[in-house]
Amino acid sequence: MASPTLITPTSKPKPLTLIKSKFTTSTLTPSTSTQNATIPTPQPRRREFTSLAAGILSQALLFPVTSAFAASDEEYVKDTEVVIDKVRTTINMDKNDPNVAAAVSELREASNSWVAKYRREKALLGRASFRDIYSALNAVSGHYISFGPTAPIPVKRRARILEEMDTAEKALQRGR
Repeated sequence: MASPTLITPTSKPKPLTLIKSKFTTSTLTPSTSTQNATIPTPQPRRREFTSLAAGILSQALLFPVTSAFAASDEEYVKDTEVVIDKVRTTINMDKNDPNVAAAVSELREASNSWVAKYRREKALLGRASFRDIYSALNAVSGHYISFGPTAPIPVKRRARILEEMDTAEKALQRGR
């Protein structure tokens, strides 16, 4: 299939191939009677688009998305408590324990799935529990990424992470 070319005053136009169906083609040249033939282009369907947009907006106004999150609030609390427990058990493990690498791997999977699930929930971004858990997970993940899964977390960092876990747990109990 020939591609259309730019016609300048000094160049001769090349034939343009139009596809009529999947298997037949016809060639238009400037010498034929169809010199002014144009390729039909699809026109925008404003009415259909407007009615579709109006339908979507009316659904969004009648059934807000935030009502769907109320049912998953219990799920958020449950998932957050599971992550808190995994963080506490993992960072309190002895550095000589042979299961440290496996526990860190499980913690990274759990924290990645928790962050991926709840990071985009606008209703959660202002919660104290979300802020503290997110900060603690970031600190733990950053440590293990930088120093490896068997490196112990320094005392000050561990104390700050555990404090954030405590405040997040209290905020969860208060519904925050």
